[in-house]
Amino acid sequence: MTTGNQPRTDTGAFRGIQVGRVAAPLREQVLDGLRQAILSFQLRPGQRLVERELIEQIGVSRATIREVLRELTAEGLVVTVPQRGAMVYAPSPDEARDLYAVRGALEALTVRRFIERATSAQHDRLRATVTRLETEVAEGADMHDLLRTKDLFYAELLAGAASPTVEQILAGVQARVRLLRATSLSQPGRPKRMAGEMRALVDAITARNVELATRLCDAHLEHAAATGLSALESAPPV
Repeated sequence: MTTGNQPRTDTGAFRGIQVGRVAAPLREQVLDGLRQAILSFQLRPGQRLVERELIEQIGVSRATIREVLRELTAEGLVVTVPQRGAMVYAPSPDEARDLYAVRGALEALTVRRFIERATSAQHDRLRATVTRLETEVAEGADMHDLLRTKDLFYAELLAGAASPTVEQILAGVQARVRLLRATSLSQPGRPKRMAGEMRALVDAITARNVELATRLCDAHLEHAAATGLSALESAPPV
């Protein structure tokens, strides 16, 4: 939409989201739709989120849009920039490196705690998530499905690690970490390599080889960081 003589903000591939009135509360539908639009890059890092345009595209009230933008800001997917308003979070290369470093330290600790504390049933569930991930990659599943399955993997890993402290700290960076995960997985060839890395990691975990598992965890994140940072640095400005 235009205001006066101002040009319409470029919304990239985003053309609104479909919301119903029964399956889930309207606010939750809009929140999930915008969250997925960000993670799939329909709304690109650095792109402005203009309230009036979102109201027109989605067909909901200003109050709903403002509430959803506040929630996405709390998750770390949206930032408010003086003189520009709400924008999709766009990590700088330095910020991304720090997020990968934090993620790496937390995940290595989670792997160690899982090996120490997880039950046989939890090992079985962890292996099952990687088998599912391999199947999805082989079948050409889209990034949303891969991200959901990776989320299941990390949920099982955290459950077996039984460390509320690690889980709480990781939750504080989870949305931004997930955005970086999406950036990495969107690059050609990365899903197949990722599945192979995850299989090797789980084999080491279930063998209770702490040293190998933590080394493979570090290597997996180094590869993800290299791919994601390359994509961030080469992305055209919005």
